[in-house]
Amino acid sequence: MIVLGLTGSIGMGKSTTAKMFADAGVPVHDSDETVHRLYAGKAAPLVEAAFPGTTKAGVVDRARLAEKVLGDPAALKKLEAIIHPLVRADADAFLGHHRAAGAPIAVLDIPLLFETGGRNRVDKIVVVTAPADIQRARVLARPGMSEAKFASILAKQVPDAEKRRQADFIVDTGQGFDAARRAVEAIVSELTGDKARS
Repeated sequence: MIVLGLTGSIGMGKSTTAKMFADAGVPVHDSDETVHRLYAGKAAPLVEAAFPGTTKAGVVDRARLAEKVLGDPAALKKLEAIIHPLVRADADAFLGHHRAAGAPIAVLDIPLLFETGGRNRVDKIVVVTAPADIQRARVLARPGMSEAKFASILAKQVPDAEKRRQADFIVDTGQGFDAARRAVEAIVSELTGDKARS
């Protein structure tokens, strides 16, 4: 089974592209969705123990947690030390399940793949990109987003040009969704074709 790492900077259209892979019949593991699930399950008591007062009715209250960790690198590191291993274990179980089921490809949707050293967990990398002006317009249209917040998020991410340089495949969502869908289908057919020939 080929493990594809799907990544891209904020506002590039990664979630939409992940859905296109799912629509093409490829199993997709979504890190963000996994965190949401963990916050309502096994991570909640661990987060509460580390950051008292951040859960309500056994579920992590993201707003309260944000107050405790945002702008505090040590607190953020402490939170990541709780969450990252749980997300990774969830992803490993997902891969094991689909490998056993004989899936030719599976996608790990990892927002910070390059930033968290996730390269060694995947066989190939798909980077989702778009021109900077489109990215900026998309991000600034999000509720609660400001120029300063956008700049601070970008500063923590590996630059788009560097991600594209290290990619095995690129999906450009700036060309419209039909073009992006065709790019996804071409990747799937190339990889499943390679698999059939090897």
